Formats: sequence, structure tokens, C-alpha cells
Amino acid sequence: MPHILIAGKIHQAGQELLRAAKGFTFDTVAEVSLASYAPLMPNADALLLRTQPLNADLIEASPKLKIVSRHGVGYDAVDVDALNTRKIPLAIVGDVNSRAVAEHTLALMLSAARRLVAHDQAAKTGHWNLRNQFDAVELDGKTLLVCGFGRIGRRVAELAKAFGMEIHAYDPFVSAAALRETRATPEPDLKAALAQADYVSLHMPGVKGAILGEQELAVMKPSAIIINAARGGLVDELALDNALRARKIYGAAFDVLVQEPPDDDNPLLSNPHFTLSPHMAGLTQECAKRMAISAAQNIVNYFAGKLDPKLVVNAEAVF
Repeated sequence: MPHILIAGKIHQAGQELLRAAKGFTFDTVAEVSLASYAPLMPNADALLLRTQPLNADLIEASPKLKIVSRHGVGYDAVDVDALNTRKIPLAIVGDVNSRAVAEHTLALMLSAARRLVAHDQAAKTGHWNLRNQFDAVELDGKTLLVCGFGRIGRRVAELAKAFGMEIHAYDPFVSAAALRETRATPEPDLKAALAQADYVSLHMPGVKGAILGEQELAVMKPSAIIINAARGGLVDELALDNALRARKIYGAAFDVLVQEPPDDDNPLLSNPHFTLSPHMAGLTQECAKRMAISAAQNIVNYFAGKLDPKLVVNAEAVF
């Protein structure tokens, strides 16, 4: 009887699916941390994982582990090489969160453009006349550079068009012809594109090093706004903080950081031109339900011999 460890709180619908599937037992750990779930790993045949790290040492200490199912699509914190050594598949949920993340991206964009957080605080603390600074800007007629034109990036572009934005796209893995089919202007040179963009929205996978570092930020307009609802580390956080405080960049709004939760001494936390949400772009009620069901179903399908290889990020190494 396969035993599943659910590491982190998931929507009840996912647990109900596992209860209805005969032949499974499971434990749940509500806290989203490595320390909270690691002690239970030696008995786990399957791991349903939120955003916690899964390192090589823990994989080695989990002799029964046969599958890891991510409650999402990112896997930056998972040691995939260690899973490959054991031929353990790492499954993701597929296209269940693109709508929610795209909507949140537009919310961040509007929040930064209209200075919603600052004006909310001002209106509630007797500083009503902050409105007379005229420091809000619009989306209509502005150029949006979408970096990464996968499912989420394309959906962001569709929503942004409704606001009257002109869409440009940078994605080395998507052909110029395919980009033009979506009415996006292809941008083969990132730095050149950054210099022309009013808004930059990041939707790329995690990489080693920042996509936007000091040099990239230096070529951007002082009126530019950066949105990151993709991965922490895509932007050099110290360079961004410096650029915002020097008013070389107008604003930024992120859903992700390198360190989550951030350390108290992260300078971005006190930056008045920076807006932050707690990595919750995909955590709507509807999307949380879809992710929980999909992540649980991947585990059930694996033990039934029906796991979709398209949802396995290391399929070539394990099958």
C-alpha cells in the first residue's frame, strides 16, 4: 500500500481524491519548510511537495521514495540530478495555474503603476493629499516587454492588450513567426528591447544568475516598471533596490524573491517604490483546487502505470 507524504497545506479536494483512490495512505504536514517534513520522508513512497527544498541528502535518506509530485510547475528547489540517479520521476501539474498567475501579474502591474499600496496607506492615515503628487501612470498605449512567451506569458499578453498595451516578446525558444502569430513584436536582443520598454514582465524559468542585473537595469527608461511573478533570482535584488532608490527605475512589483520568506534586512522590504506579494500568484481558491487535484492525480496515475510523461520534467532520465 503506497504511503504518501503531503508536505505543505493543499486544497481539501486533493486529499479527497487520495481518500477516494483505494490502496493509499497519507500523512500531511501543514508547515511549508524542509525541517517540518524531512523526518517523515523515510516512510514515504511518494511526496506531494509545495515550495520547500528537496535536496540530495534528503532524497538519499528516503529509501522508499518512488515519485515526487510538485504542487505547481516550478522545481528550482528540487535536486533533479539526485532524483535522476534513483530514476525517480518529478511530476508537475501542467497548465492549471497560467490564468491565475497571469491575472496576478496584471494586478501587480496596475498596483505599481497606480501606486496603490502607497495611496492606500496614505488615504487611511490622514494623508489624503498625496493624490496631488500625480505620481500614478497608465498602461494604455505603453510598451510591454514579455520575457518568456510560454502559457503564462501569452496569457499576460492577451490581458495586457485589453488595456491598450503594445506587446513585445523576448523568448529565445520561440520562433519570430510564432510570436508574430500572437500579434507580438519579436525582440531577439534583450538589452535593446529593455531600452524601449515601459513595462517588463518576467515569465522565464529559473536560471543561474540574473536575467536583469546592473547592466540591464542601466539601459532601461527611468519611467520603466518591472514585474516578476515567475522565479526569484531573475532580477539582481540589490541592483534593483539601488536603481529604484536612485530613481533610475520608476517601480517594481514582485511575487517572488531569492529568499522566501525574505530576511528582515532585505533592503527591498523598506523600498517605497517596491511592491511585494508573498509568492501567491497561483494561490486563488480555484487554482489551489486545480493544483491539488492535479498533483494528487499524478501520484495515483504513477502507481497505476498511467502517469503522463509530458508532466514529468525528467522523463528522459527516468523512463
